[in-house]
Amino acid sequence: MKENDLQDRAKKIDYILKKTYVDAKCALDFKNPLELLVSTILSAQCTDKRVNLVTPAVFKKYKTAKDYAQANVHEFQTLIRSTGFYQNKTKNILGAMKVIDERHDGKVPQALDELVKLPGIGRKTANVILGNAFGTAGIVVDTHMLRLSHRMGLTKNHDPVKVEFDLMKLIPKREWTMFSHRMIHHGRAICVARKPLCSKCPVEMLCPKIGVKVHA
Repeated sequence: MKENDLQDRAKKIDYILKKTYVDAKCALDFKNPLELLVSTILSAQCTDKRVNLVTPAVFKKYKTAKDYAQANVHEFQTLIRSTGFYQNKTKNILGAMKVIDERHDGKVPQALDELVKLPGIGRKTANVILGNAFGTAGIVVDTHMLRLSHRMGLTKNHDPVKVEFDLMKLIPKREWTMFSHRMIHHGRAICVARKPLCSKCPVEMLCPKIGVKVHA
């Protein structure tokens, strides 16, 4: 398919999803960039619902980057244990906060190239932070986005970074963040990993159903 035709399909898909998921937004609860950074790292291999149950106690105890940097490792692990992989998440969160405290005056950096230098922060997490905390457009390629973009024939790549760049060519920049929210919502509600609800899908007529298997 020619790129112009693919762009047309992608824009039509986004238009329909925009009408379908009018309230699409980040499912993580946060009040500032620091809280979003913590929540996003905790959300790895964990549901947003579980993260939102855990973070109130975390945010009450730790207010600043320095608070996290100086946190007792065992106490922090206890607070986040139920999110899974708590040891690695503790290492990443406390490590990232130490860098933020020492090199960024306690503030989450607003540039992608600086964010990805922090422990536990890849392009996906960085784009979540940039798009939702700072209003900087970015496409978030999580397991839902990866699965849906293949099923919809929007990419042939499997590497998340390559998929991100493929989608950047198809979707207007102003829509990148919201397109991500809509696709993720659609992946959770209709286009699920196993037995997608195609008969209920508002974009079924635009989906080639290429059947590429992507682990969710």
